[in-house]
Amino acid sequence: MAVNAAAVYKDNRILTASPAELTLMLYEGAIKFCNIAIMAIEKDDIEKANLNIIKAEKIITELRASLDFKYPVSNEFELVYDYIYRRLVESNISKDKDILEEALGYIREMRDTWKEVMKASK
Repeated sequence: MAVNAAAVYKDNRILTASPAELTLMLYEGAIKFCNIAIMAIEKDDIEKANLNIIKAEKIITELRASLDFKYPVSNEFELVYDYIYRRLVESNISKDKDILEEALGYIREMRDTWKEVMKASK
């Protein structure tokens, strides 16, 4: 049985990642799934778009669930996550690429902010 080296590397990367790195991976995953969904909408592949938007929704739900409300900024993050989630749902219902691109823009901003937080905490 052949071992997929890329899968092993990915598994090890996840297992050895810090909580901050895992959060960054979640943002990257949500971005990837939104991009796949945008391409699927452009190709009128409704099923693929639906599947990938749902994956992005699940990631946003996980990020929201992981908020620690002892930090005041968590309340602001929750509002942004709530908005992103609602826009993802709306884009999925209507298969509206513009709404999905708006949500993607916010996810990218959150990721970039997270990267800055990671740099500042080192």
